Amino acid sequence: MNKEAIKDHKDLGIYKIAFEAAMKIFELSKKFPVEERYSLTDQIRRSSRSVCANFAEAWRKRRYEAAFIAKLNDCEAEAAETQTWIEFAVKCNYMDVEIGREVYANYNQVLSGLVNMINNPSPWLRNH
Repeated sequence: MNKEAIKDHKDLGIYKIAFEAAMKIFELSKKFPVEERYSLTDQIRRSSRSVCANFAEAWRKRRYEAAFIAKLNDCEAEAAETQTWIEFAVKCNYMDVEIGREVYANYNQVLSGLVNMINNPSPWLRNH
């Protein structure tokens, strides 16, 4: 998608991937054991949603390069945290290995996009 067609953070591919992955995690985590409700279930839902929320904040801070990059760094950290929770879910047999790999790979795509934006923020910044 070219830059001119992007009117909102929701138009970006990495946001769409992160949002769909968070929704998939929500659905999958409904089947986690009840004793995990206040630990793994809450943590994986929170971090996966936080990727999207921080991205929305970063998008609104594009006027200020340092603030934009700082928020993208928060996204990166939350995406990596989500991958860790996915690993725990798979190891605890709460999530199928293949599904875990698929969702983990989605976050690798998100991380790759975030790193590219962090390393080259100029095209994304607002000049006014």
